[in-house]
Amino acid sequence: MKAFLIKGTHADKRQGRQIFSVEMAAEDEASVREKALSTLGSQHKLKRRDIEISEISELSADKVTDHVVKYQIGE
Repeated sequence: MKAFLIKGTHADKRQGRQIFSVEMAAEDEASVREKALSTLGSQHKLKRRDIEISEISELSADKVTDHVVKYQIGE
């Protein structure tokens, strides 16, 4: 597994658009995009069309801050 940093915005009823940045572990960029849409949608009750991913970048193991992601990549 590899660690990725996903940045983007999502719809917010009170503020219009809300900026987000999240670390996730997945095999490749396509699967991390799917995982991000699924997770954000379920946690914030959003439709996929309301989530806009602007950047997906791979992180090296020493730059990961999320403990769950560190465990998933074997750090």
